[in-house]
Amino acid sequence: MRHIIFGGDGFVGHQLAKDLVARGEHVLVADINKGDLPHYARASFVRCDVTAPGDVQAVGIKADDMVYNLSAKMLSPIQVRAKRHDFFFPVNYHGTVNIIEAMAKAGADRLVHFTTDMVYGHTVTWPMTEDHPVAPLGEYGLSKLKTEELAYEWREKGMRISLFRPRLIIGPGRLGILAKLFKLIDLNLPVPMIGSGRNPYQFISVFDCASAARLAWEKDVPNSVYNLGSLNPPPVRKLLGDLVKHAGSKSILIPTPGWAVKRTLDLLDAMNMPLMDPEQYLIADEDCVLDVSRGERELGWVPQYRDEDMLIAAYDEYRKGKAGQPAADAHPQPAE
Repeated sequence: MRHIIFGGDGFVGHQLAKDLVARGEHVLVADINKGDLPHYARASFVRCDVTAPGDVQAVGIKADDMVYNLSAKMLSPIQVRAKRHDFFFPVNYHGTVNIIEAMAKAGADRLVHFTTDMVYGHTVTWPMTEDHPVAPLGEYGLSKLKTEELAYEWREKGMRISLFRPRLIIGPGRLGILAKLFKLIDLNLPVPMIGSGRNPYQFISVFDCASAARLAWEKDVPNSVYNLGSLNPPPVRKLLGDLVKHAGSKSILIPTPGWAVKRTLDLLDAMNMPLMDPEQYLIADEDCVLDVSRGERELGWVPQYRDEDMLIAAYDEYRKGKAGQPAADAHPQPAE
């Protein structure tokens, strides 16, 4: 049996590959890129563009393979409105179609697939369980929701598919929208918050994501959907305040009228000058906290990393990058 990881050279994928290789598993990474990563000494690699059905077929999936789909286009870099559908759907949706069809042709029936919490849209009930209504606010969330609908169809045909909906994933190697925040703090500039900052903001560690995917395999790939997020996320004001203190910055946190900021960002988006994707800012002042208890009950998965520690570790990596120092692929300290 092999573990075939589509998108296995990406942010979560390479952590999962590293984890499985360390456990003595046979890993095949299928990705459009191949980085200079130590675990390739013991993992196989095949170049694969998931948008090309021929590439996916050429991976050579076998009936007893365990398949993971971690290939995706994310919300960074920001896209103008007119380009969002064509940016997200080819990889996120059509790539998933190609993977599942190749699995079906080979007789493979086990898939771990990552979607996003952006399928939920606005907060209706809190905390958000996996049964929360789904109403994406943009093309990214919609492209991922369509893959979930696809998964439900193939479950009816006998596939076992575990779906994961992570919050914003952070860890070594990815800054995304956080780079703008860190730059403000380094320049001692005011840090505006959308709203009062009293609402919590939840992350999820890349390491916790990788462990969830592995545990789904170990539990024989339940036909279920799981939220992935940290435990006890702090209010935005405390999260950012602790970061400013850690950085030794003179930045101050500026609360703003959430509705006014959102309308301004809407206007900029309509003018093709987006500062953030609407899927990010429209929910920035809401209590978007995922209930992750199903993962513990069914998989034995419990997130190990706190939001405060993850954000500070990301900032420290940013500082090392600015200083020209290599970023360490290291874990922040797990929560006790």
